[in-house]
Amino acid sequence: MKKRITLGLAMVTGSATMALQAQDVQDTMVVVGSRTPTQISQIPGAVWVIEKEELQQQVESGADLKGALGKLVPGLDMAPQGRTNYGQNLRGRTVQVLIDGVSMNSSRGLSRQFDAIDPFNIERVEVISGASSLYGGGATGGIINIITRKGRAGGPDWRTEAGITTGFNDSDDLDKRIAQSVSGGNERVQAYLGTAFQDNGRHFDAGGDEIFPDIAQTDLQDNRSIDVLGNLTVNLADDQTLELGAQLYRSGYEGDRGVYFPNLDADTPDLEDAEIRDGYRSDRDPATDRRMVNLQYHHGDLLGQNFYLQAFHREEEASFQAFPYPVAGGSEFRASKQNTDLSGIKALFDARWTDRIGLTYGLDFDRERFDASQMTFAKTVSDATGGLAQEQADIAPRYPGYRVDSLAAFAQADWQATDAFKLSAGARRQHSDVEVDDFDGIPGGENDYDATLLNASALYDHGNGHQNWLRYSQGFELPDPAKYYGRPGISVDENPLSAIETDQVELGWRYQGGDWVAQAAAYYAWSDKTLAINSGDLSVDVIDEKKRDYGLEGALTRYFAGDIEAGGTLHLVRSEQENDDGNWDKRDARSASLSSATAFVGWRDHVHSARLQANHVMDLEDDADREIDGFTTLDLSLGRQTDVGRFSLGVQNLLDEQYSTVWGQRAAMFYSPFYGPEYLYDYQGRGRTYTLTWSMDY
Repeated sequence: MKKRITLGLAMVTGSATMALQAQDVQDTMVVVGSRTPTQISQIPGAVWVIEKEELQQQVESGADLKGALGKLVPGLDMAPQGRTNYGQNLRGRTVQVLIDGVSMNSSRGLSRQFDAIDPFNIERVEVISGASSLYGGGATGGIINIITRKGRAGGPDWRTEAGITTGFNDSDDLDKRIAQSVSGGNERVQAYLGTAFQDNGRHFDAGGDEIFPDIAQTDLQDNRSIDVLGNLTVNLADDQTLELGAQLYRSGYEGDRGVYFPNLDADTPDLEDAEIRDGYRSDRDPATDRRMVNLQYHHGDLLGQNFYLQAFHREEEASFQAFPYPVAGGSEFRASKQNTDLSGIKALFDARWTDRIGLTYGLDFDRERFDASQMTFAKTVSDATGGLAQEQADIAPRYPGYRVDSLAAFAQADWQATDAFKLSAGARRQHSDVEVDDFDGIPGGENDYDATLLNASALYDHGNGHQNWLRYSQGFELPDPAKYYGRPGISVDENPLSAIETDQVELGWRYQGGDWVAQAAAYYAWSDKTLAINSGDLSVDVIDEKKRDYGLEGALTRYFAGDIEAGGTLHLVRSEQENDDGNWDKRDARSASLSSATAFVGWRDHVHSARLQANHVMDLEDDADREIDGFTTLDLSLGRQTDVGRFSLGVQNLLDEQYSTVWGQRAAMFYSPFYGPEYLYDYQGRGRTYTLTWSMDY
């Protein structure tokens, strides 16, 4: 059986035919926990998979990648609309996003991990809920691994997709996409090449008003994206496989609509009464550019063990749009560009000493480099044009550049004590060297930090489709060096970073069999340190403050006769921090996760499909009386397979609900009033939209 360095779970979804497969799904081989193939029945933790058909159904209704995952993965927050995925936590904490095992996260806390790939090129998305150190830092809430499509023997196989989305508000309210792939090969070599292009228009809320751009983190209006992804698999021998993957991705603003501020050149300048107008031009536009190469090698019998080797390199440029900073005499517009290079190598051995005892161990090394510039725009031009024209006046470093070298050793052992009872335990030891550049007259320096992460679990199989597990695990994250350093009075040498470790316990249950698929887990996660955001300059401090998240996540699907299915997901979460009196307060609404739920009913046969889905985000209020208003939306998708391809019609926000996005409400808390009035940042949700898609495999 061919094995890849992926993270997986084959979970049953779809038709009644799929329901019958639920009885056998526990025997499916997956790669999870220790990054080696394991049967589902041997996994002591909550794991989820979104297969390409289920993901495609959400995309055909008009959702983007992060929006689809937020509705399908229990424990994952509903997605903010726009480019950013800030605050889209898993179990209330940071989630690490991977593409074929390569991390999209970085030490610099940019929130664009899902602005990275088009769903057209995705085979499935696999999720581990809960704190994990499996792939290093950034997974205090869990791991999401995006598995790309691969070639297969035979062919050539072609796949074409085209679609449009509109709310019928005006001629600019139109999103267009087209994608094409080809794959094929023989028993020795298989290849895949896919290209997806999307061109967005303007977006409108339920009242028919044009949605104000997200000037803080940028959005996807008038945005064009292209994703070119290819891979080559070579079977070197019966027990040796080499895979080479490469990707080019760009997503950037291409329009001429911008925010016009009528009072910039007034005697008393302010940012009130802004509106959206034509005539925008800027020397720096919002964009995300990524280039990635990924090499994976597997030897099935090296020294009597499975051996995996992975080498990768990722380059990323993230540009922002002009943002108003308060200065004497009004506002000065600036826009940053932040560059990250990540390279690494991972080596792993999997030894099976007996049928009941195994050990997985290995080494990971990666090097991350970061630098950032800030472009300052000519104030006279900005003021004269109401901020529509932004011409470069100066460019300077935005944050201190840094380099982080990390070396980690890990080992994971498992013991099948009886046919029903399994014990597992493991550890990861990580050492990182941090080198920070001089910045704005402030000297840089060097330091290092270490982290030791442990896990232990017990799994019991009742033998009738029911399983229970108990798991303890640790994960960690590194405070953002770019925002932590580079401030007066902060010496790099005398203020070493420390890994913020999260401990978690989890009690879970799953059932797979007959006409039911269900999984649920109760969890409790805690840490002794937390990040505090300074509102004035948005820098961060690490403070000794206890933080905890606890809750329940679960999903249930019931299959009925007549190809009908119904079910839903639920995530109840509470996030708290300890105050000076030793009592627990509700955590800051700017970062705390919101409880959420979905419910659906669907029908599918070999020709037709239909799905009606409700998505609900619950209200949140912290102990400082900051509030986030929840909302409920309804989505509908219909599909029909014909001789000339598949046609689908999707309707998002079916009831045309007027609401402010979670990110919009948080952004208003972050940036107002220091950076301007609240309305500038209250990013609205999109009203009812219709998506028509045609696709064909041939």
